[in-house]
Amino acid sequence: MAAIKTETITVRIEPAVKEGLKVVAEQERRSLANMIEVMIRDYCDRHAVEINESLSTTPNKQVG
Repeated sequence: MAAIKTETITVRIEPAVKEGLKVVAEQERRSLANMIEVMIRDYCDRHAVEINESLSTTPNKQVG
């Protein structure tokens, strides 16, 4: 099975928001990156935004 290629993003958030994220991630026993991904996926599900999983497994495919 092919490894899933990941992407890097950088965001700026207020320190209090980051601290809250750390607390939630610890409660869920997740890394910050994984907790953010879970939250984004949940938001997309609730707002009927489809995440195209096939883009994750296609190497060197550009979107746009």
